[in-house]
Amino acid sequence: MALPSAYEKYNNSKVMTASPAELTLMLYDGAIKFSNIAIMAIEENNIEKANKNIIKVQRIIEEFRSTLDRKYPVAQDFDRVYVYLLRRLLEANMKKDKSILEEVNMHLRSMRDTWKEVMRINRENQIG
Repeated sequence: MALPSAYEKYNNSKVMTASPAELTLMLYDGAIKFSNIAIMAIEENNIEKANKNIIKVQRIIEEFRSTLDRKYPVAQDFDRVYVYLLRRLLEANMKKDKSILEEVNMHLRSMRDTWKEVMRINRENQIG
């Protein structure tokens, strides 16, 4: 059994000590990263790698859906967006279409950037 590298230990520590807001941000970043890897895999005609990374993005979005707090009306809006992204990812995976992945990535970046702004505003409100 291989011992974890220093990077793996650091990454594990980073996840274990992150706040829920920071974990959400990490998930958005991960989804964007895996989507980018899938795009490159399609460009390289590496179907298996593309499939594997698209599935990773799908799993992250499914996690977002499962953790929505449905007592708030905005959760329905997020759910609709997540369902749309999952449908587009399925289509991208079936067709190995990088333009669909680029569209999904655009939405993920927008949501991630909005989340970062919410985190910034919350931090400022806690300080001031």
